Amino acid sequence: MFDRAELQAALAAQGTVVRVVIAEVKGSSPREVGAAMLVWRGGQAGTIGGGALEHLATGIAGEMLAGAGARRFGRWPLGPAIGQCCGGAVALLFERFTPGDALPDGVFARPAATDSAMPLAVKRLLAAQRGSGVTPAPQLVQGWFVEPVAVPARPLWIWGAGHVGRALVSVLAPLPDLAITWVDTAPERFPATIPEGVTAVPVADPALLVAHAPRDAAHLVLTYSHALDLELCHRILAHGFASLGVIGSATKAARFRARLHDLGHLHTEIQRIACPIGDKSLGKHPQAIAIGMASALLKGAGEQGKRRGMAG
Repeated sequence: MFDRAELQAALAAQGTVVRVVIAEVKGSSPREVGAAMLVWRGGQAGTIGGGALEHLATGIAGEMLAGAGARRFGRWPLGPAIGQCCGGAVALLFERFTPGDALPDGVFARPAATDSAMPLAVKRLLAAQRGSGVTPAPQLVQGWFVEPVAVPARPLWIWGAGHVGRALVSVLAPLPDLAITWVDTAPERFPATIPEGVTAVPVADPALLVAHAPRDAAHLVLTYSHALDLELCHRILAHGFASLGVIGSATKAARFRARLHDLGHLHTEIQRIACPIGDKSLGKHPQAIAIGMASALLKGAGEQGKRRGMAG
């Protein structure tokens, strides 16, 4: 699927981004049609299977970031010519995005291997999605690539990739209804392997990203810096949020509430911050803290769902 939220977060943090997606597979391939990666100057996220193919794709994406076209399409056999032995062949679609671009909703259909008008077969897929809710699989149709756009049910932003942040992501990432954006100050703050479905965003000043978070996002703040935690709370309160939890002690909570009051926030909004968060009876091991935080988050979401149901 076309992960709009992941791309939006990358654009906000990195500027211009090239998305590389597997548009077609013939025979054996390390990844399936629709598998994608994002490439920006100095970094990347996601994978199309690693190895020589990914190295080749990263090089082409780098050329596009330097201005060599906004769209490319090509086919490669996964054989000795590129140093792989899968035996199949893949087609890759490269697309350059900038922060000002309008991103698609629903189903994203665009020319890939052709400049021709939209084929009737693609029009029928789009009509089926609009009329009957039939979501098409990612596929190449007569030179056009068709992808459904992922619509995450519940956005969750986790601020901090230290021991507790890593434990928390490992607990929450397997849940199917969360779209997790994970933010910290540098790539080396994150583990080498990011769980599937989690968008890791390294950015020098995380507080600047708050403006790009959905206003219905849940936030868990657990960075290495009390000053950064406070700045994040200040900006999240001003921006809007579904819930906000902050790791820390009762003393930290009292200090934060006083400082946030001095910064002009309403008492009713400040009281929405959960701090300390978690279950101290579980202990102080990062995994135990993470389990307590995850439990509080899920219980809170459940209560919100009940209230919406009664209101309806």
